Amino acid sequence: MANTINDVTKESWVLSTFPEWGTYLNEEIDETVVKSGTVSIWWLGCTGIWLKSEGGTNILCDLWCGTGKRTHGTGKMVKGHQMMRMSGALKQQPNLRTQPFVIDPFEVKNIDALVVTHIHSDHLDINTAAAVNQNCPNAKFIGPQEVVNTWLKWGVPADKTVVVHPNDEVEIGDVKLLALEAFDRTVLVTESNPEVSLKGKMPQDMNELAVNYLFQTTGGNIYHAGDSHYSNLFAKHGNEHKIDVCLGAYGENPRGITDKVTSVDMLRMAESLNAKVVIPVHYDIWANFMADPKEITEIWKFKKDRLNYQFKPFIWQVGGKFTFPDDKDRLEFNFDRGFDDVFAVDNDTPFPSFL
Repeated sequence: MANTINDVTKESWVLSTFPEWGTYLNEEIDETVVKSGTVSIWWLGCTGIWLKSEGGTNILCDLWCGTGKRTHGTGKMVKGHQMMRMSGALKQQPNLRTQPFVIDPFEVKNIDALVVTHIHSDHLDINTAAAVNQNCPNAKFIGPQEVVNTWLKWGVPADKTVVVHPNDEVEIGDVKLLALEAFDRTVLVTESNPEVSLKGKMPQDMNELAVNYLFQTTGGNIYHAGDSHYSNLFAKHGNEHKIDVCLGAYGENPRGITDKVTSVDMLRMAESLNAKVVIPVHYDIWANFMADPKEITEIWKFKKDRLNYQFKPFIWQVGGKFTFPDDKDRLEFNFDRGFDDVFAVDNDTPFPSFL
């Protein structure tokens, strides 16, 4: 801790402030004992979650520790960016990160697997990969082929990686991880070489770029849709698998862009998957795609009796915990408000009426 202003530098400020939550959440997760017949997940921002099973298996999925725009730069879109390819827009996308960092990746311990849905950089993160590789020597790195190719390029040892395609299953402790088809059309127009034109060509193979996941646990099954758009094939997944909780990439799409699932289709996704709970994620992170998740709740209230919905929405907060089935009937998360031990000792005020 600096003693005077002369001791303060930009570097000392960054190290003393960042990440904003320090190890608070790391400690909470590490100390949590998941009771029999349940499964707990924590939201880490964007589509990042930490899953902990009753057997003590710890899985990180899509933890992203990067930033969005940090400067106006030239004011122009990077040539070849997927949003530019999708829309033909030339002006810079104002995608500022709007959430603090609630977890310290370099204090992550006891991870059994890092699981990534697809190749986009707000899901596939070099900082997370480095931290898990350094701190968790036995952790597996699981993802579709192009995700694994990126890890290998970054220096992740090949024997730690596992390539998955739809219908592949991997056992991680007491969790069975099932890869399923993804429906992320944005990933199909992602090409890192700006000189490559996609127009008039056959699309890339989605199965090499992205997958959805079903985390099958003794406490319940969690479906992670990554950045998938709405698809009628959600109903196929719902027919073939028991799905208790589904997470989808929700947001408000700017004019001329379709990249996030909107409120009505979040409800359609939950209905198609035969889920018991639907949780929107991703809307928190980008300034230009932010949306109010309570819109989902209000539309659910409007339609639930007429359409006989068998699921409920759950509105989370980043850094918050959700336990299935304990929280399946809750509609909204709130952090612990504290002060449950008020007047455990005599309070110290000038006189009682002061309060």
